[in-house]
Amino acid sequence: MRHARGYRRLNRTHEHRKALFANMSGSLIEHEQIKTTLPKAKELRPIIEKLITLAKRGDLHARRQAASQLKQDMHVAKLFDILGPRYKDRQGGYVRVLKAGFRYGDMAPMAIIEFVDRDVNAKGAADLARLEAEANEA
Repeated sequence: MRHARGYRRLNRTHEHRKALFANMSGSLIEHEQIKTTLPKAKELRPIIEKLITLAKRGDLHARRQAASQLKQDMHVAKLFDILGPRYKDRQGGYVRVLKAGFRYGDMAPMAIIEFVDRDVNAKGAADLARLEAEANEA
């Protein structure tokens, strides 16, 4: 029987798994779409859903709770300033997981996880802005 087996361990320790999902959550918030393995995407979905629910609340305590899970302040700011108001009227189901074939090296099932009403221009926008800033400095 598989009682009390609520999540996938993903062959990692608790600390490694916590750091993995903090980084993946930040990347998803920043780019609004990421490609990863299917089990990781399925485990990331409830974490992101809870962060969006905190952002919809929008108070200081919710912001501190989100900041304790995310690694960078810019991700917390985007979560509360852009994503929270975007999904204010939505009652859950903020992200979708799309199957994306199999990885060439080890045939691991891949998936794309993205926000439902995502900004198409957000993917890679931070990298593009960083490159433009470096070009202006030179």
